[in-house]
Amino acid sequence: MKKKNIINLIRYHSEGNEAGFRSEAYEIAKEFDQVGDYQLAEYIMALLSNANTFVPQVSDLSSGFFEKVTVGNSPLPLPELIEQDVMGMVNAISRNLGINKFLFQGAPGTGKTETAKQVARILNRELYAVDFSAVIDSKLGQTQKNIVSLFREITEFAHPEKVIVLFDEIDSIALDRTNSNDLREMGRATSTLLKEFDRLDDRVVLLATTNLFDHFDKALVRRFDSIIDFNRYSQEDLAEIAEVLLNDFLNKFKCTGKNIRLFRKIVSLMSPIPYPGELKNIIRASVAFSNPSDEFDYLRRFYKAVYTEPMDIHVMQSQGFTVREIEILTGISKSQVSRELKED
Repeated sequence: MKKKNIINLIRYHSEGNEAGFRSEAYEIAKEFDQVGDYQLAEYIMALLSNANTFVPQVSDLSSGFFEKVTVGNSPLPLPELIEQDVMGMVNAISRNLGINKFLFQGAPGTGKTETAKQVARILNRELYAVDFSAVIDSKLGQTQKNIVSLFREITEFAHPEKVIVLFDEIDSIALDRTNSNDLREMGRATSTLLKEFDRLDDRVVLLATTNLFDHFDKALVRRFDSIIDFNRYSQEDLAEIAEVLLNDFLNKFKCTGKNIRLFRKIVSLMSPIPYPGELKNIIRASVAFSNPSDEFDYLRRFYKAVYTEPMDIHVMQSQGFTVREIEILTGISKSQVSRELKED
């Protein structure tokens, strides 16, 4: 059993995701069965069966090369240009014309992996991510063999029209074979990957992501039916996305108050506004760690995360905050704020 199995079990339990918890337990049971610990595997399966809620997955991707990705329903705001490309991709897949290989390229935090989850949700397909730590092997020639085995399992999938395979950060194995600094072993792995791409069943949707598109193997680039650039965010796009993310988190924490005007002023202090991945983490932490008895404590925490200097009411006034907004952010009463500002 791998560390990720334990982490997934704890995460699914804390999220109340019963289906995900049982699916992970099922994978653990199969792993014990494969290594010869049949009694423990049977015991786990018995516990699951007695609960009368265990349902086998439609997938037969049972090796250690894959892990099932939970597809949630959180909002994924995208700029219009990227959204149009993604919906075009969804339409192409739905038409079953053999267009099935797509590459998402862009900086970290631009929403590539989250978009893959949303595509799976829209198409009602199961999403499986390739575990590159299981594919890449230090033994000479073993990585190529693992790639062949990986694609063989995909080809033998019982319901290829119901699955999406995600090669997240595919640059782990898709190196530029013309690069003199490249290891020959990984260059051969890339060549093997090219061959397997050409043999892939058209009914299987393959999504890949990369942060290193400029160093990507050009021959592999040509294997993709479409490449979507996730770097096309304007600062206006990111400001709007920040509000969508905030509203989603506030809906989950009913004790918090909403002050969009103040939130926008704080966002305007970010120069530049970070990509959605980082932005989501900052907003989520501000809301999650806020004091439940203080409805605007999350705004105070958000301000401190954005502006890391010590709070100064004079600086805050120069940043465009009103006396009331300074009161919210500092906890100092309006009368005292006004008095101190007037005195100075």
